[in-house]
Amino acid sequence: MRQSAVVLRLGRLMLAAGAGSYRVKSSMARAAAAVGLDRHTATVTMTEIVTSSYVGDRFRTEAAEVRLVGVNVDRLEALRRIVHDLRHHERVEELDAELDRVAAMRGLYGPLTNALASGVACAGFCFLNHGGWVECLAVLVAACLGQAVRRCMLVRHFQHFFTWLVCGLVASGLYMSIVSGLSASGLIASTHQGGLVSAILFLIPGFPMVTAMLDLMRQDFSSAISRSAYVMLVMAAAGVAVWTVSFIFSWDLVTVSSAYPDEGVVLYVLRALCSFIAAYGFAMLFNAGARAAALAAVVGAAANTGRILLVTECHVPWQLAVGLAAVVIGLMAQLFVSRASLSRVALSVPAVVIMIPGVPFYRALSALNDYGVYGDDAGSALREAAASIVEVFFVITAIGMGLALARIITDRNWRHDVTPKELVDVEWAEDDVETA
Repeated sequence: MRQSAVVLRLGRLMLAAGAGSYRVKSSMARAAAAVGLDRHTATVTMTEIVTSSYVGDRFRTEAAEVRLVGVNVDRLEALRRIVHDLRHHERVEELDAELDRVAAMRGLYGPLTNALASGVACAGFCFLNHGGWVECLAVLVAACLGQAVRRCMLVRHFQHFFTWLVCGLVASGLYMSIVSGLSASGLIASTHQGGLVSAILFLIPGFPMVTAMLDLMRQDFSSAISRSAYVMLVMAAAGVAVWTVSFIFSWDLVTVSSAYPDEGVVLYVLRALCSFIAAYGFAMLFNAGARAAALAAVVGAAANTGRILLVTECHVPWQLAVGLAAVVIGLMAQLFVSRASLSRVALSVPAVVIMIPGVPFYRALSALNDYGVYGDDAGSALREAAASIVEVFFVITAIGMGLALARIITDRNWRHDVTPKELVDVEWAEDDVETA
């Protein structure tokens, strides 16, 4: 009983910290073998785990529900190190004590730092989406307050759909108030409405989106479908907030500022810098340590700048450029993993999040809501929405395929369809060789 309980506890902690199904299953299988279980099987979704543990002819089946899901890279790294250091005949009491230590870990960043990271990341994102200095500064303030509200609500265990809806209204409403106030005072022109969507990009559920795609590539459909449903739910909530604000005040989400740097080397240097800032900020939102955040930012800056170069200079289709950039991110993450003792997910997810097409998705939702509202323009709104959604679908698919291809290239366990038990046997064999 104690053996199966500690293994299940490990899985619950990993799932609550945002780990994908494959990582949760393989980690529990390794822990099960370490504490003396003969066999261990598991079914994992985004919020539930069902396990069966076997010792001889006896077995025990347990189920657990994880309601407080989120993303905590620092905790995932601590759990990964615990699993990596497991050896044969591990004592249950020792593993349980290690899990106690991880469960007691606090966030690396306080409320103010966390909010500033959101604002800076979204401001960098805004520049990458052709926003000028007015949009970027307004986004900085709006995303800071929006993230502060989200953190406050999540700490108090508010429902996620409601949280995303409220934070979307707060961030978009604040952005609208800032720009409208400056425009009414005559300080700026009334052409800065396009940055509204960038103000809520901190609400993109990048971690579950990436893990859902990787689970799908591993044919773990129960986990992939549940994570995808969650992603669609919270993004729709934020989209409703943006559309509500833009519709009430008749804002044009396509309009952007003309105050944008000239084409050339300077522009690409600024894009690389903003990619670095955005990736670093999102890594902080995921509670990644300074080292992991810096490496993820380097990976993101290099890959995203290369993607933009392919699209603008070489006229490569957006989805193909994104797929190639995702492959590069996966390969660079693997390169740093072996040198910095960090997991791939800690480096690849913050880097790839800045390529997720959040702006086209939210604009597509706005266009869908406009369908049937503007009479003769309804057909145009529907065509625009359909085109944007198809584009978003192919780009997100390209991200998943790119990351999966990088894992297939660098990890033999992804090249073959192996069970968690077979994976553990290979790892034990490798550990025995290293010890000898």
